[in-house]
Parts: sequence; structure tokens; C-alpha cells
Amino acid sequence: MHIAIIGNGISGVTAARFLRKQSDHEITLISGETDYFFSRTALMYIYMGHMRFSDTQPYEPHFWKKNNINLKKGYVENIDFTNQSLHFKGGENMPYDKLVLALGSKPNKFGWPGQDLEGVGGLYSYQDLENMEAHSEGLKQAVIVGGGLIGIEMAEMFHARHIPVTFLVREKSYWSNVLPAEESDMINRHIKKSGIDLRLETELKEIIDDGQGRATAVITNTGERIDCGYVGLTAGVSPNIAFLKDTDLEVGRGILVNENLETNLPNVYAIGDCAQLREARPGRRPIEAIWYTGRMMGEVAAYNICGKPTAYDPGIWFNSAKFVDIEYQVYGDVPAKMPDDMATLYWEHEDGEKAVRINYDANNGHIRGFNLMGVRYRHEVCEKWLAQKTDIEEVLQNLGLANFDPEFYHQYETELVKVYNQKSGKQLTLKKRRGLARALAFLKS
Repeated sequence: MHIAIIGNGISGVTAARFLRKQSDHEITLISGETDYFFSRTALMYIYMGHMRFSDTQPYEPHFWKKNNINLKKGYVENIDFTNQSLHFKGGENMPYDKLVLALGSKPNKFGWPGQDLEGVGGLYSYQDLENMEAHSEGLKQAVIVGGGLIGIEMAEMFHARHIPVTFLVREKSYWSNVLPAEESDMINRHIKKSGIDLRLETELKEIIDDGQGRATAVITNTGERIDCGYVGLTAGVSPNIAFLKDTDLEVGRGILVNENLETNLPNVYAIGDCAQLREARPGRRPIEAIWYTGRMMGEVAAYNICGKPTAYDPGIWFNSAKFVDIEYQVYGDVPAKMPDDMATLYWEHEDGEKAVRINYDANNGHIRGFNLMGVRYRHEVCEKWLAQKTDIEEVLQNLGLANFDPEFYHQYETELVKVYNQKSGKQLTLKKRRGLARALAFLKS
């Protein structure tokens, strides 16, 4: 049996690896982006000079031959689902018995005049990085449009090379559709403190052509002109499925799949950023374009293809990021706006760059979520508390178990307990302090 996988990102590569672990089927991993799999989240560090491109490749080139996984460099232009054949740019065809679509995402464009000019680009593919690099020498000003995680990454990249950056965010506060108000305001302050020109409630209206097909300025919704030599479009991403929309494959925003990641067509699966679950698990979204869900989907698809029925279950939500110098972690349910049935405990350091938020059920005290800014908590410990619906007061008294900041860093769990005591009138004390042995013992209990 020949299994073709389109896309060599984390989803496609994980599918290939787990298919090989469980079978001797012929596997072909197809990509038009790069010869070998690389860590997409490390693109910024290549530009900033912290890593070489080869450093971002988790597997040596000989890995693929050793594991009998065929690599194919090329773009699939269309798919004949009836005859189970892939048609490549250039005219080549490839038959398949099973097909895994791991097509990833593409940067959003909203029809802005000038959005296709030279010197305009997103930050998703390796080619996007090359585009940024090609326009960076002598660059005097960059403008970034869109206030998500990719936007702040691109801003930090330019800033690291001392290229002035103006950051256009249409909302009243950075990432305010995800972060609670206090954390969002903290990041506003930090972005500005870092020397990045953050413009809130400001939208792109038009990108100006210099007369030779290159971007030379932007016009905002207020009518202001900002001269620039590069425009970064980072207003989110969407599934990269345009070439599939007039086929028999059922699509919504993404490729529709069931819990086994099967599409409506026989022998066709979809995973990663391009997949849209018909019925998402409670508390999860139908499309989640993040690294670890892509990895999990690749593994689940491999099990199902190999005749081991397995439902996709991403478990408890978590994510992490970095806003210039502030690290961010979230575990569980931490919405931007608090519902009536949720209570929250929030502590912020006097330096304004560290914070801990713990959400819990307002009625029964069960823990529901953690938000960390500039403080590190152990994923496994938080996940166990969330899975077991541990009471907020038990969590607070043992909160040191979660902390995994470096040894000589200050600990702030006692201060968080004080905030709770002031709020509730209780007299709780911290019983467990930071320590790997204590954390491991808790996880084994």
C-alpha cells in the first residue's frame, strides 16, 4: 500500500514516523517548501542570528532513507480523488492508496490595495523568511499589520536588527480577544518599553506602490501615511485549501473531518492546521493551528490508517509564547472575558512584567485555568490539577509544586496565597515549595 502525505510540517512528519513504526507500507512525504522538515516556530531565530537553518531540522538528512520514507519535492496542483492520483506542477502524476492532507496554513489577506506588492509578506513559510531577508538590507522602516503572536514575533525580528517597526493593531489592546485585560495591558506596556511603535485601534487601509511594484508606504484608517520598505501581514492565518474548494472533498473553513480524522472521501485524511473537526471536543475549537495539536493529529491518523481505530482527543488546552522578553503559558480555561460561573485570582508583580492568574469555578471551587506571564509553571502538575478538578484552596497550598523557574529565581506563590486570603478572609499557608523531587512524587501519587 502506498501512503502519500502532502505537507512536511509537524503533522505530516509525525504521521510518516508513526506509520513507519507500525507498518512496512510505502510512504511518500511531499513538500514544495523545503527539502527537509524544520521547526517552523524557530524561523524567527534564524533571522535574529541565534540559529542556522540546519539547526532547526530535528532529523539528520540520512534519517529519511534509514526509515524508508520517500521525500518528494514538488507542488501538488490538483488531486483526482476518483482515480486516487496526485497531479504536480510540471505535469508529473503520482498514484496513492491512502492520502493524508497536511497542507498547513497561509497568512490572511483581506483585499487591501497593494497587498501583493513586492516588499509585502507574512511569516509562515521558509519562503516568507527569505522574503523578509531579501528586503532587510538597508531597510529603514517596517510596518506590521495584525496583533497576534506572529505579529509580535516579526516585530521582535526587525527590532533585533535595529530596524524601526510600527505595529498596527486594530483592537483597543494587544491580543485582547485572547488575553484578559490585565495581561493584555501588560503586553501593551512591554511592547512600547521595548522600543516598538505600537499603534492601537489602527487599521491598514492601503499599501502604496512606489511606481515600480514595491511597497513604499501604508495609509491607515485615520488617513496617516507611514513610509516603509516592508509591510508584514500577520492578521492571522487560515487553512491552505484554496485548490480543493471545487472538488468533491467537503470543506468549511478547513477540510472537514470526523474524530478519526477521516474526510468524506474514502482513503483520505486531513490533519493539522488545514483540518476542521465536524464536532470539536468541549472547550476546544474546530480548527487549532498550533504545534502540539498538529503532532497529535499526525499520530492519530497513522493509527487509523494502520487499522487501529483511535479518536482524536487533544486533552486540556495549553499554549505558550513569548512577547519580546515576557514568557507566556496558559493551561485550561482562561478566557479574555470572564463568564458568570467563573472566579479569578490575579496577582501582578510591582515591576509590571510578571503575573499569575488562576481561574476556578465560582460555585464549587474547582480549578479551571492558569495564566502565567514571566513565571514558569510545570505543565504536568497544572494538567493533573485541572483533570482532577482540584479545589482552588488545595491548589494554592501546594502551588510550589508547579513552579519550575530556575533555582535562584524569586518565588511568588506565597504572595498569591496572600491575595486569596485577603479576598476570601481565609488564612491559607503555602505547604509545598519548589522542588523537582516533590513535583515528581505528586505526579506519581
